Amino acid sequence: MTDTPPPHPAEAPPPLPPRAAGPRYTGAPYPIFMLGLKTGLLTVLTLGVYRFWAKTRVRRYIWSSVELDGDRFEYTGTGLEKLLGFLLAVVILAIYVGLIQIGLFYFGLTLWTEPETRVEVLARSVAFLLTGAAVLPFVQFAIYRARRYRLARTRWRGIRFGMDKAAWGYAVRALGYMALTGVTLGLLLPLQTFRLTGYMTDRSWFGDTRFRQEGHWTALYGAMRQIFYAMAFGAAAALITYLLEWPLLPPLALPATGIWLVFGLFVYRVRSFAYLASHTVLDGHAGLTASPSVKTIFTRYALGSLAIGLVSSVVFGVLGGAIAIIAGGAGQMAGQDGALVGLVVAALPAMLIYLVGFVFIGAATLALISQPVLAHYVTTLTVSDADALGAVHQRTGDRGADAEGFADALDLGGAF
Repeated sequence: MTDTPPPHPAEAPPPLPPRAAGPRYTGAPYPIFMLGLKTGLLTVLTLGVYRFWAKTRVRRYIWSSVELDGDRFEYTGTGLEKLLGFLLAVVILAIYVGLIQIGLFYFGLTLWTEPETRVEVLARSVAFLLTGAAVLPFVQFAIYRARRYRLARTRWRGIRFGMDKAAWGYAVRALGYMALTGVTLGLLLPLQTFRLTGYMTDRSWFGDTRFRQEGHWTALYGAMRQIFYAMAFGAAAALITYLLEWPLLPPLALPATGIWLVFGLFVYRVRSFAYLASHTVLDGHAGLTASPSVKTIFTRYALGSLAIGLVSSVVFGVLGGAIAIIAGGAGQMAGQDGALVGLVVAALPAMLIYLVGFVFIGAATLALISQPVLAHYVTTLTVSDADALGAVHQRTGDRGADAEGFADALDLGGAF
């Protein structure tokens, strides 16, 4: 009898690779256009007061249209807290700017008197520059606080996002990096972008888990390629003009250089976002991959702007003609004072058309530009290891303090 070897234990199957998930965007043009139109008209009727509720309703629609792994995002902000935050910010800014003006007046600089001499014109210009420089820290402060508020009012699967209280730290760093970028004529723009984005990312949370920015700032130089091309083109045009004395070159080269620079900045924004998002990770859980297309985003901006411009021209042209006919008829009926009566009769409809026109353009911009661009960004994102997000736990809610009040007061609200 021979001994048989014991059977080998069954080998464990190899671990499955992490499951990735791509967000979906389910919003449609017509619903958001009608929402923008209704809330815009209510804003006009309430003399601007309803705009805080209008933005809240638009955000709830946008947030709820983004779906990840079968669950939709939720926006929990309210119009009332935005209104109260705005009033608080206006009071603080009014006191601050008032103190700045008192200080300028002490040194003989003021914004409130009409200059009569060249010295007074120069003094007023200096006062404008100093006032703007004094408000700039609040602009950066508002940018950070606005993002913190939006994160604090965002939930997914009932778990809150959040952000640390570090707005003044961001403001100081932003001013420093902006000065450094200016001194180097834009060459250190990648450093500014990477460090400021990283500052906010490293202080952002999903539940009890912190986001972290990885990568290196020098990798963003690839996104600046079009900017460098535009700068080289402008420098070459200037050199040729100087050496060959071609008077017709500058009128052609300057606009071309400016348009190329604007396009280069557009490309830089898209590609720097892609790099930074693709190097953002949620500690111990998941990461992101972003692949937005410059061509797609530019096309949506261009076609949307063209459509809005054409429709607005036709609508305003027809309504403007109708107002002119009404004013002319009223003027003929009034006899000698017809011109004045016609002007008075036409003034109110013209004002209403002006306001409604802006509402229409705002709603059309939401439907034809802002939403399609956002949808492209969302659908070109991929979340790695989506199953690991189930290990994230709830965090304590943030009060939101000024609730974007400074951003609203300084008109930094953005599309949404």
